[in-house]
Amino acid sequence: MNSTVLPSESRLAPPWTPPLDAQALHQLLEKVQQWEPFDADALLDDVGEVLDDVAPPADELEELAGRLGRHLAQLIHIGAGTSGDKGDEQADRLVRRARQLRNAVLPGEYGQTVGHLRRTAWTVNELTEHLVTLGCLKAVAA
Repeated sequence: MNSTVLPSESRLAPPWTPPLDAQALHQLLEKVQQWEPFDADALLDDVGEVLDDVAPPADELEELAGRLGRHLAQLIHIGAGTSGDKGDEQADRLVRRARQLRNAVLPGEYGQTVGHLRRTAWTVNELTEHLVTLGCLKAVAA
């Protein structure tokens, strides 16, 4: 004879409750939708365009500043965790410099703006190379 054994009520698992409420889930969804993956090729293209022997045209400076700012933001997030986790002074120094450049107001004069963008591009490049050395990013240059 086959008999079916039913679990007793005392052995039932407690009901599942979600880890986040509806508002927190909505905020998380917004952040995921705004997330941009790290694009090493775009980073190198933008750094190369700014550091080229010929300065970029005036009408492209604001757009380049925005793109470099987005690269810095991604690298700052990666580097901030790295400098804290590994106690790396150089990463910490580069992250501080990146934050200063990212928060700086873009100068109005062409030559000053190009200078600011070149300092920013050098910082993007240095921070990227250091994060590759630390193993936080895969090799960027092909």
